[in-house]
Amino acid sequence: MSTRRTYLLVDGENIDATLGQSILGRRPNPEERPRWQQLLHAMEDEWEQPVTALFFLATNGEVPMSFVQALLAMNYKPIPLSGEGKIVDIAIQRTAEALLEREADVALVSHDADFVPQMTALAQDPTRRLAAVGFGELMAGELRRVPGIEVLDLEYDIEAFKAPLPRVRIIDIDDFNPLDFI
Repeated sequence: MSTRRTYLLVDGENIDATLGQSILGRRPNPEERPRWQQLLHAMEDEWEQPVTALFFLATNGEVPMSFVQALLAMNYKPIPLSGEGKIVDIAIQRTAEALLEREADVALVSHDADFVPQMTALAQDPTRRLAAVGFGELMAGELRRVPGIEVLDLEYDIEAFKAPLPRVRIIDIDDFNPLDFI
C-alpha cells in the first residue's frame, strides 16, 4: 500500500435520508442500512492506500453510544455535532477545505450539491483522486460534473448492502440479465 491516504467523509444523515425517502419510501430497517465496514475496505482496495474514515452525525445533545461504538469498532472516527443549521454539511465543508493543504485523496459519501465548491477546489490538484459515493442515479448533477470525480455506487460498486435494494436505474444492455426481473 501507498503512503498516500484517502479521507472518507461520510454524510450519514444524507445517505440515511436518501435511502429511506427515495429508495425504500420509509425508514430503513437495521438490515437495510449500508455495511459501513464494507465501504471502508472497498475504498482501501479501490485506491490501494490507507483510509481515514470520518463519520459526521448530527446529535440532539446526546451521543448515540451504540452507533458510535460500532463505528469505532470498524475504525471510523465518529464526529458527533451539535448546533444550528446544516451542521454536518458545515463540518464536512470545513474538513474538505482543510484537506486542500494535504497530499491526500478524498471520497465524499453524500449526494449533496452543497459540497461542489469544496470538491471543485480539491480537483484543482491534478494528482488528487476524488470520488462521490452514494446511489448513482440520485447523485446531484453538479457533484457529478466536478472535474475528475469518480462516482461510485454504494450498492453496485461498493457492495455495501446484504440484499438488493428496490431501485430503478438505467441498465447498460451489456449488463442486462432478464433473470433479474422474471
